[in-house]
Amino acid sequence: MISKKHKYSVLFLSDSHINLHLIAERLAETSSIKHISFQSASLTPKQVNPVVRQVLSEVGLNNRRLVNTLFGDTKPFNFDLIITIGDPKYKQKVPLPAVLPHFHWEMQDPTSIDMVGQSDKLVKDAMDILKKNIDTLFNSDFLNTLFIARRHQHLILDNMLDGVMAHTENRIVFFFNRAAERITGLKREAVLGKDCHDIFPGRFCGGDCDYCGGFLVDNEAPNTRKRVDFKRRDGTIKNLEMLSLPLTDETDKKIGALILFKDETDFEMLKSHLKHHHSMGQLVTKDPKMLDVFEQIEEVSEIRAPVLIEGESGTGKELVANAIHDMSSRANKPFVAVNCGALPEGILESELFGHVKGAFTGAINDKKGRFELADKGTLFLDEVAELSPVMQVKLLRAVQEKSFERVGGEKSIHVDIRIISATNQSLKQLMKKKLFRRDLYYRLCVVPITLPPLRERRLDIPVLVEHFLDQVAAETERSVLGYTNETIDALSAYSWPGNVRELRNAIEYAYVKSRDSVIKTEHLPPEIVSYQRKNKKKTGPPLKIKKEKVTIALSKTKGNRKDAAKMLGIGRATLYRYLDLYGLK
Repeated sequence: MISKKHKYSVLFLSDSHINLHLIAERLAETSSIKHISFQSASLTPKQVNPVVRQVLSEVGLNNRRLVNTLFGDTKPFNFDLIITIGDPKYKQKVPLPAVLPHFHWEMQDPTSIDMVGQSDKLVKDAMDILKKNIDTLFNSDFLNTLFIARRHQHLILDNMLDGVMAHTENRIVFFFNRAAERITGLKREAVLGKDCHDIFPGRFCGGDCDYCGGFLVDNEAPNTRKRVDFKRRDGTIKNLEMLSLPLTDETDKKIGALILFKDETDFEMLKSHLKHHHSMGQLVTKDPKMLDVFEQIEEVSEIRAPVLIEGESGTGKELVANAIHDMSSRANKPFVAVNCGALPEGILESELFGHVKGAFTGAINDKKGRFELADKGTLFLDEVAELSPVMQVKLLRAVQEKSFERVGGEKSIHVDIRIISATNQSLKQLMKKKLFRRDLYYRLCVVPITLPPLRERRLDIPVLVEHFLDQVAAETERSVLGYTNETIDALSAYSWPGNVRELRNAIEYAYVKSRDSVIKTEHLPPEIVSYQRKNKKKTGPPLKIKKEKVTIALSKTKGNRKDAAKMLGIGRATLYRYLDLYGLK
């Protein structure tokens, strides 16, 4: 049964001091009000408070029930409800829309009538209206029922796992649930009634919401979902997923914002751990072949010896060079890269060693070359196999003596650099054909690192797909897309002549084609889709032997494929299909 003994704190707002007198008289007849505050838009606190106190005293209402607050300084959160009295337009002057239950009693100010006798009639009518309204509101079950319903709503919101915050058009926060307290580390008492920017100086929303300028500018702004890194006052960083929704009144006018947010910090850490068991710089892998490369990178990072990185185009040779540099003691020094195959011989010499003013037509100033720019750091020479015989001689001297002259210059310049070079060709084969100098090869290749092509590290394809999905989503400012199992199967079966670079391009292509939240096989580039169809025709029925059985058979036969095929009860051709499918070659 609903109790009628509950007492309420009420804020009365009126543009008429006469109406405040009348309501004060009628309040003497109810015992349901615990605290009262009166405010008027036309009177100052010095005028309102003494007059109202006098009336309350005359009608015998206890003065202690009057909350002595200044006009414009009232905190609505101290009250249970707001009642506006007078002209209909006055009900729009509520300090915080949608914060508290709000009732408007329409009454005309008696002092606005000049006709004799009309004023007394208005006062009598106003007294009757007030008595009826007070009885209906405070001396019945209506208000108590309303507050029970509101308490149930607050309980639901307070028991949500996600944080909920709501603020007005001018960013005054009027709702903050328990999950919001837990996530932000702030108590609601310290938040309610405050400007969002004062509570969160670093901009809780990330600084780009519709209210950061003070008021909503775009009345048709769409709902926005984003990721925000929020720094708590204790210094911990929370990764939040945030959704902002507009709050509207009964006329669909936007009066504020509702912000829903959840803490994704632990999930992001777990996802990162599951996706990338091993990472180094921009390199990610699960494949044993690449893990061996990671070990080599660690081993060579702290020595000065030149490194030659060999591998097909698109395997990530420059990423390996960057990782070596970043893990070395030269990490805070320059990393300078030059593609030896992209420039003609004359221009390449100037790019590598620089030139002096007047050395050739167009040399209007002295210019430093890449060797000088990389001083104290790392020089990365990509596609060294493309160097002409003349440039090989000049590079040999510079690498050997760590000194050179600028084009057109006579002064020898000494530098302290670590040289990392790369090629997608076999320099040993080129040496046999006398296309690459043997002495330069041994100067560049003190420590060789060979990168496997993507078709030999198929275990990395799902990892790289996840990695590129995150990258492309960040670059295009779109949400991260998912993928179907069929998509991964198609990507894993493809031969990848362009290696990791081609896979990255395929993901970008899929982002352009996909209009869903998931990448399907039809969103992949035509050559991959075509390859999948042809492969299905050739392979016939699906393979039924699991990878573990193939691995065990190879282990027991010490890698003898003929014996392993017999152990599995299949032909050698079928075994080769399994080896290719599972990346075991």
